[in-house]
Amino acid sequence: MAFEDRYGLPLSTATDQAASAYRGGVDLMLAGWTGTAETLEHAIAADPDFALPHIARARVHAFYQQGDLARQKASTARELVAKRGSERERSHVETLALAIEGRLPEAIAAMRQHIEAWPRDAVVLSLPLGAFGLFAFSGMADHDRARHELCETVAHHYGEDWWFLTMSGWAMTENGDVARGRGITERGFNLRRANAHAAHAVLHAMFEDGSIDDADRLVDEWLPTYDRAGLLHGHILWHQALGALEHGNAARALAIYADVLQPGATQAPPLNVITDGASLLWRLSAYGYAVPKALWVEADANAQKLFPKSGLPFADVHMALFAAATQNQDALAARVAVIEQRLAEGKLPAGPVVPAICRALAAFANGNYAACVRELAPALADVVRIGGSHAQRELIEDTYLVALMRSGELPRARKLLDARLHRRPSLRDTRWQAAIA
Repeated sequence: MAFEDRYGLPLSTATDQAASAYRGGVDLMLAGWTGTAETLEHAIAADPDFALPHIARARVHAFYQQGDLARQKASTARELVAKRGSERERSHVETLALAIEGRLPEAIAAMRQHIEAWPRDAVVLSLPLGAFGLFAFSGMADHDRARHELCETVAHHYGEDWWFLTMSGWAMTENGDVARGRGITERGFNLRRANAHAAHAVLHAMFEDGSIDDADRLVDEWLPTYDRAGLLHGHILWHQALGALEHGNAARALAIYADVLQPGATQAPPLNVITDGASLLWRLSAYGYAVPKALWVEADANAQKLFPKSGLPFADVHMALFAAATQNQDALAARVAVIEQRLAEGKLPAGPVVPAICRALAAFANGNYAACVRELAPALADVVRIGGSHAQRELIEDTYLVALMRSGELPRARKLLDARLHRRPSLRDTRWQAAIA
């Protein structure tokens, strides 16, 4: 009997248990749901020579920055698929392995070639999508558009698939088509409510269209269905904390931080741990709220363990937040020196915007707002190159805006606020307008 995945692609296993567990594990992975690793392990146990659950398990390890385990599983998958696997499965394994190994240009090229041949391979298609996907971390300035165009190219192959609607809707939202993106994402969410990526994508659309109260209700109503250990549990509450700041409720934002984002409380993947924690604490401080120094010190100590070396620009920028906020000039200087060396060697696809942001953050933390403005003004157009979502990257624009205000550059601050209000009305912008009126 021949088995297929949920998208109709043949699977090289003769074991019903392995095929069923693999299909279930992939769906859980595409939904960002708990039980993914365990379900994939069941597939491996049912058929140890079936390569696909091994490479899927490797990808889950990679989500949690478990690099050695991820590479070991990827190596095993390569060996197995060479012995027993179709052409599609060999390409599937190789593409995911390249991504796991951090070989982004090769992984992107392999992904494009693979999707051209097998457009319904959702696991491979998922690689470039999302805020932490291959496109976002490639250094390209047009990754928002690239994701949207890729989804448009293959949309006719997916129809009303819950996963595809989720991701293509989010791509539209990030590319500026917020109303359409929200509608498509909500369609996918309604098809499968046990889908953290869908809830997350809807929250992004609500952030962009200013539906802060709707977002707050969504989190309150939906989150109890999602286990605290879920991949996006803490990050979804981070979105709720941003909504609290929109309403000027710093106490609630800090309570959310203490509940799910603080090092002793979080169960999130390492990249979310440092980016969500650093960006929320920085926003609180930048907006004029008191943040206990002990929170910064604790979070910084944890971050140094998770990302001791420079590598990923999105992580480097958030590590710079920690160093700037704790006045750790030596750590920041050392990290910037490594970043600039990589830039000089042509090994930093995101380009000079990365060290510029780091220097600007240091200037802001030192109260040198004019220097922060000088560093950020020419770099703002390239902030997109560091990756992440618009909501995450808005932190840099916020820092620039506060620096303009504090350095007395009120006309430029008003111009920036006018542009933002045109793009995305929000309560915080209204309050800031009053502050510079």
